[in-house]
Amino acid sequence: MARRSDHSRDEIREMALNATKTIVERDGAAALSTRKIANEIGYTAGSLYLVFENLDDLIFQVNARTLSELAAELDRAAVRSSTPEAALVELGLAYFRFAASNLGRWDLIFGRGSPAANASPDWYRSRVLVLFNRVEKLLAELAPARRSNEVALAARALWGGVHGICTLALTDKLGIAGLSDAEPLLTTLIETFLSGWMQHN
Repeated sequence: MARRSDHSRDEIREMALNATKTIVERDGAAALSTRKIANEIGYTAGSLYLVFENLDDLIFQVNARTLSELAAELDRAAVRSSTPEAALVELGLAYFRFAASNLGRWDLIFGRGSPAANASPDWYRSRVLVLFNRVEKLLAELAPARRSNEVALAARALWGGVHGICTLALTDKLGIAGLSDAEPLLTTLIETFLSGWMQHN
């Protein structure tokens, strides 16, 4: 067991964040606990509370890093497209592919073991809003006459549909509808949504 003097508070924080990522990727989000994180880094569970308010605080910080990685993936996907419509399709596909490649951390954000949404701190909510801004900007380009509140609502409605398909696919539930591939379904959803969005501009 490491001694507190072996590492600085910043080092312990970084070790704990990395250990959390390792645990959820290896064992799943449901396996996460302060004791397991502490064992992973060779400290006591009490040491974690010197650098985090509680387990939720630690999870929010890990999730923020995951969202930053997702944002980078979305940006890479969007630049491959020449039109806002194509960019939105690429964003939806990139969202799904990122989730499929990071199931443990995805579950840490959206699964049953994730902190309650109403408990999220302001700085974390800001990270989430930045992701929506990408979609809102593209939707506004397609329908410049729409009011900002309409654009914001549409962005969240579209995300709800995309996220729903992702959830069904990642939990092996698409087969209920006789489907096996999420990507054509995501493309159809986004293209159909955008057709209606622009038609009523």
